[in-house]
Amino acid sequence: MEKIILGIDPGTTIMGFGIIKVENQQMELLQVNELHLQKYDNHYIKLRVIFDRTIELIDTYHPDELAIEAPFFGKNVQSMLKLGRAQGVAMAAGLSRQLPITEYEPKKVKMAITGNGNASKEQVAKMLQQLLKIKELPKYFDATDGLAVAVCHFFNNGKVTTQKSYNSWAAFVKQNENRIR
Repeated sequence: MEKIILGIDPGTTIMGFGIIKVENQQMELLQVNELHLQKYDNHYIKLRVIFDRTIELIDTYHPDELAIEAPFFGKNVQSMLKLGRAQGVAMAAGLSRQLPITEYEPKKVKMAITGNGNASKEQVAKMLQQLLKIKELPKYFDATDGLAVAVCHFFNNGKVTTQKSYNSWAAFVKQNENRIR
């Protein structure tokens, strides 16, 4: 059975994404790239561009599932808020197309790809290059980070219970009731 997975590393400067096709437990790279958002001054326009590009990827590649990296907790609250919004609009795009969404913490993604939750972005990219026989790595690690989320999702294949999965707004609300208050 064939399955296509879209992986997204959300960001408001660069959004990385990767798309893999899985058939007979073998991965094939369909696309790895990034969306550059630096040219947009307005944060809301950036969010619209993220939404539109995610919809375009979904409509072009028809993924069966969307895997997305969860925002990590940093010291800068404003940066986290912007990152959370970027993640939210990418998730909304997937939900608008009825895609099941699974969220992975950055350490889980690194662990799945390299066996080390503290691996560097370079180590993750090199491992992906070997796994998927990528001739030339993209210029930015955001692209390989997005691809890593897709590969992590394939490797976990529902076995990991610490990630969050949503297949509708109702499921998202139910699993995040503490965020709504």
